[in-house]
Amino acid sequence: MNLRDLVYRLYARRVEARLDHTQVPKHIGVILDGNRRWAKASGGTAAQGHQAGADKIKELLGWCSETDVEVVTLWLLSTDNFDRPESELTPLLKIIENTVRDLAADGRWRVHHVGTLDLLPSHTQTVLKEAEQATIGIDGILVNVAVGYGGRQEIADAVRSLLLEHSTKGTSFEDLAEIVSTDLISEHLYTRGQPDPDLVIRTSGEQRLSGFMLWQSAHSEYYFCEVFWPAFRRVDFLRALRDYAARHRRYGG
Repeated sequence: MNLRDLVYRLYARRVEARLDHTQVPKHIGVILDGNRRWAKASGGTAAQGHQAGADKIKELLGWCSETDVEVVTLWLLSTDNFDRPESELTPLLKIIENTVRDLAADGRWRVHHVGTLDLLPSHTQTVLKEAEQATIGIDGILVNVAVGYGGRQEIADAVRSLLLEHSTKGTSFEDLAEIVSTDLISEHLYTRGQPDPDLVIRTSGEQRLSGFMLWQSAHSEYYFCEVFWPAFRRVDFLRALRDYAARHRRYGG
């Protein structure tokens, strides 16, 4: 162990010692940003950056397990990402498929897909469905893998689902207009039945949501971290939790 590693470990312990474990967020959303820029800075390819980012996910989930986080939502592929060149998108989807399989095979986490399946290739759809089915009975962290996800698309899909459900019941538009509420729309979101994220972390220094969980994050706290996702460390995670614990959540009150 070199001096730098020793200093880092000592600092991480200091941050953890000062962390209020009674104020740990139960649901954390993570925008895994900066894979390509990390790869470029190190002279690698985009695919190498995406793979390094994928390799970081298990570390994050391990840290979450240690701090009693219950739900983690990982934004792996946005609807906007489909505009990327095929030469980048194809290997990225393969990396995502392997990552989801690996998470399911680990046996510690329950995997749930959030996003629009119809936008994805059939083999990617199959991987997501099989991972969810294989882990349905696991009593561990619920890991939402956001693949083919967009916040506006989710709201549109929720409204469409609500309309279709009531159309099969024969509900008139007038009656439906009377009963529509935020709670009713929430029942049709990809994350229905889950708590909304308490904390949203975005890496790479970008300070915007880019459409991530637009509905659910109305009262979330945000933490923007300068490091690229593949370089995200345990101490960065602990800093985010410490920052969250120091805030007073007023929920608009």
